[in-house]
Amino acid sequence: MSTGPGADSAPAPKHPTNPAPDPTSPVTTGRTRGGTFSSLKIRNYRLFATGAMISNTGTWMSRIAQDWLVLSITGSSTAVGITTALQFLPMLLFGLYGGVLADRCPRRRLLLFTQTALGLCGLALAALTLSGHVQVWHVYLIAFLLGLVTVVDNPTRQVFVNEMVGPKDLRNAVSLNSANFQSARLIGPAVAGVLITAVGSGWAFLINGVSFAAPIIGLLLMRTSELHKVERAPRGKGQLREGLRYVAGNPDLIWPIVLVGFIGTFGFNFPIWLSAFADDVFHAGPGTYGLLNTLIAIGSVAGALLAARRVVARRRLLVGAALMFGVLEVVAAATPYFWLFAALMVPIGIFSLTFNVTANSSVQLATDPAMRGRVMSLFMMVFVGGTPIGGPLVGWLTDTCGARIGFAAGGLISAAAAAGVGLILVRAGGLRVKLDLRRGHPRVVFVPRTPEEKPLAATA
Repeated sequence: MSTGPGADSAPAPKHPTNPAPDPTSPVTTGRTRGGTFSSLKIRNYRLFATGAMISNTGTWMSRIAQDWLVLSITGSSTAVGITTALQFLPMLLFGLYGGVLADRCPRRRLLLFTQTALGLCGLALAALTLSGHVQVWHVYLIAFLLGLVTVVDNPTRQVFVNEMVGPKDLRNAVSLNSANFQSARLIGPAVAGVLITAVGSGWAFLINGVSFAAPIIGLLLMRTSELHKVERAPRGKGQLREGLRYVAGNPDLIWPIVLVGFIGTFGFNFPIWLSAFADDVFHAGPGTYGLLNTLIAIGSVAGALLAARRVVARRRLLVGAALMFGVLEVVAAATPYFWLFAALMVPIGIFSLTFNVTANSSVQLATDPAMRGRVMSLFMMVFVGGTPIGGPLVGWLTDTCGARIGFAAGGLISAAAAAGVGLILVRAGGLRVKLDLRRGHPRVVFVPRTPEEKPLAATA
């Protein structure tokens, strides 16, 4: 099941000197060839994007059907959280090993294997459901198997983008990958809601399994001679520790990944919250659940396309988008009206994708090509691997205290994490916040500290 996404134009050294990060400076200054859809000029990427669009649509159909199937069998938001947790538990346990494989092995060949395995998992769940034999433990098992395959698929797919488009179009391609994934989210949930109501969840699972034929065909049709050559890591001992040391010693990597970990663990539990709001708060059915997911997708597509047009990404954009995402979740949790709750899903989607794309592309562009698989596996591990912790916890809180409290708690933690990381980056960059009242309106700007304002250790 797809989960939506390398050589650098100015590669970071293997052991960088790690100057203090400037939170106002661009994360990357590499310009694209121009235009929102510039990556689609490249044939291999067009094949990749077309196959991904088809399989992503099936994936979203399956996700909605899976959540609703578990809720209908058990009547428990905690069970939905357990299903989500099992799907992402392998990433938490084994995620870094997937990055090692992505750095060592031919990535196109790895993707052919993983996409085939994901399709077979979808077909197995379809057979169980359509035959009437499905039980909740079947869903748990297949969710775990999907997670095992994703351990290799996610980092490989992330770094394979660079082989297709090269460093100049990497930011644009990462943004279009997100737009692709979220565009499928516009179609998949709506179709899933109709299918579940009309004929049951099994047909959504069947369509998902068949849909993986599209990316497999796209990979087979690629012209390997047109792929960009990238440095691969040789086999050796200690490569996991090397990757961890590399990230820990680079502020351009560690703080975006820390923030991604908090928001991925506590802020992205939409299957739990939206199913609970649709069922318990607004007393509606799967069609409403699909509608809420579609509205988030509308905002997500808009956020991804805006990111595709952006030439530079600043750290303050990363932190600001994360902060607004958390605040909007809290506001949505408190609103008593369905129409307002539904409308808030759009800006929540915009800020979630702005944050996600900015974090993804900035981390890739700040990473040495030979380390990119391991770094991106760590990125994905903290982003989706935190779900086994956050999913059951948020599901329990939602069952115990209600959907509003569960949703608000996720938003508060996300906003607090964004504020904390933002303050750390400001202090690490030797800056301070200043309110600039020029041009007739207040603006928050960052300026260097004076020698008197700097800590003693910094002036020594």
